[in-house]
Amino acid sequence: MRKAPALLLSAGLLMATLTGCAAPSAADSCEPSAPNGAASKLIDVSGSFGETPTVSMRTPLKAKQAERTVVIEGDDEDHVFTGDQSVRMSLGLYDGATGQPIEQSAYAEPEVYFPAQLHPGIVSALTCATPGTRIAMTVPEGDQTAVIVADVFDVFLAKADGADRPVLEPGFPSVVTAEDGTPGLTIPSSDPPSELKVAVLKEGDGEVIAEDTEMVVHYTGALWTEKTIFDSSWQTGSPAVFTSDGIIPGLGTALVGKKVGSQVLAVIPPELGYGDQANAAIPADSTLVFVVDILGALP
Repeated sequence: MRKAPALLLSAGLLMATLTGCAAPSAADSCEPSAPNGAASKLIDVSGSFGETPTVSMRTPLKAKQAERTVVIEGDDEDHVFTGDQSVRMSLGLYDGATGQPIEQSAYAEPEVYFPAQLHPGIVSALTCATPGTRIAMTVPEGDQTAVIVADVFDVFLAKADGADRPVLEPGFPSVVTAEDGTPGLTIPSSDPPSELKVAVLKEGDGEVIAEDTEMVVHYTGALWTEKTIFDSSWQTGSPAVFTSDGIIPGLGTALVGKKVGSQVLAVIPPELGYGDQANAAIPADSTLVFVVDILGALP
């Protein structure tokens, strides 16, 4: 699973507890949460998108609120950051007092960031950004101001957005999805199936997942017999990033061949899960139930 640089994951020189926020959802009606303010206009950024920029500024630079200046405008209006999605981007962090760099990611090797990881000021400044956008932003924290230059490569889905498909085969758990995408499961009282069962609840129209595709997903995992949830990325607010060969065989098989935007329901027998070995909250010989939203695929 990819990890964000330390500048966003820990309480450092300029960052506090990292949380996300919500925002509008359509490109033609999206209103940025952070203004194009006087402080962010003092940041001079040059260079091509996806390459380490040259950054200078008038110092000391202080801002009373998060501000943004769009340096390069992206044109992919089908994927708009609205505050609740994961993004793939590169970041440079600078001290507004001195203008000196504090930390930089490799601009040609962007990372995946989850909403719960991002400082509210960053979320605010990124709102309405589309892939291909470079934004210079100011993020105040106490009496200090961070200057960040972000290149946005991808904006992933917040939840599966495919067309609903009925489950015609009997014996599957039933799934009801909340407005924010969180699934609720009702597992039958009958014995679990002895073989892998897979149903597509929402049919997406995005990229097809191959065996080696690194995908971004939201998931909920439950135990058939106990009828309890043992893990859910919805509860943590952080989707997962993995390939089909990095997860249990039954889930990998269930996801390969499905499209981005799909919601997949899988019932996995023990031999395609953890077998006769207990794993944390999962007892030995457990039949597992997964609901997975495929949010995106990485290059």
